Amino acid sequence: MKRTLLSAALLVLLYSVALHAQLGKIGEFPAGSPEDQALQAITAEQDAQKRAALYEDFVQKFSSNPAAEAYGNWQIAQIYQASGDSQKALDYGDKALVSAPNNLGLLVFQTNVAQSAKNYSKVIEYAARGGAAYNANKKEAKPAAAGAENSGDDAEDAAADKSSYTFLEAVAFNAITNENDPKTRMDDIERFTSAFPNSQFADQLSTYALMSLTQLNDMPRLVAYGEKTLATDPNNLSALLLLANSYVDDPKPGSLAKAVTYAQRAITAAKADAPDADKAHKVSAGAAHSTLGYAYMKQDKTAAAIPELRAATVLLKDQSDQDAIALYRLGFAYAKLSRVSEARQVLLEAVSIPGPVQKPAQDLLLKVNAARTQGR
Repeated sequence: MKRTLLSAALLVLLYSVALHAQLGKIGEFPAGSPEDQALQAITAEQDAQKRAALYEDFVQKFSSNPAAEAYGNWQIAQIYQASGDSQKALDYGDKALVSAPNNLGLLVFQTNVAQSAKNYSKVIEYAARGGAAYNANKKEAKPAAAGAENSGDDAEDAAADKSSYTFLEAVAFNAITNENDPKTRMDDIERFTSAFPNSQFADQLSTYALMSLTQLNDMPRLVAYGEKTLATDPNNLSALLLLANSYVDDPKPGSLAKAVTYAQRAITAAKADAPDADKAHKVSAGAAHSTLGYAYMKQDKTAAAIPELRAATVLLKDQSDQDAIALYRLGFAYAKLSRVSEARQVLLEAVSIPGPVQKPAQDLLLKVNAARTQGR
């Protein structure tokens, strides 16, 4: 499966914009206040290690002020990030989040550090927290009174928060594409969809979810997720194909009929005969024809299976692994109808393709050759 990744340049751009997040602002203290005076002294210090120690003292001194505590720990986290110590940066960022759990700037910072460290579980954790905080804030926001206008600062703050949300959404999606364990990936997807409803990545996420559930061999969840996907997107090819493939090998009564229905729907949705049909849609149609032919064979409708499987071999010609499966199935169908010469020709193609189908195709070819010799 080809992974959909956002470019590093785009993520850097999103991060630079997201740094200006306003939701849960910290670090603004009244001029002349003890916190303000202490910070002026700290920022005058040029040595990073000494500045970190001063921030430690700042946190201790103003521990009764959550905003000061969060800001001090965040500054220490940034010092460690700049020195390349990602773990300590995350540790101090977590301390800051205890005092300011919904601060988008903090969550964006933590997400970026986790991403740099390739700690994808932490990326999902921070990004999902940020997405949830953003959506909760939108629900709680009171509409402006009739005739009132938002101030320029309010509009800028809202735009900054939206940029942070977009950054967190994009980085979380990239983390999902980098996760190889199907169980963890599925858990991440469920957390993502809760934090980022109506995501711009919804289609790709459906594909990853269905793939994960297929790898986990979790038929009930696969069917439920596939049906849920089709309820909002009836022509989702990934869902249609995966449901067709799942049902075609399901021994329960009625499953083959469902496999036929989903495969037929996938063929219609793929529109492989359209003048502008791209390779991906043609391959999807080929896979659907192959599954449909296989379902017909299992229903003892071998004659009906042959045109479906022939169509599959044409559309899958450049997809050797899938083409080999379709060729084997077609050879089997021909052999079942005693069309020995046609079976032999197709199976000779199948055995020339390296892969898991090669051995079964060779075994079937031996049987076909023996039948051909006896028939002479």
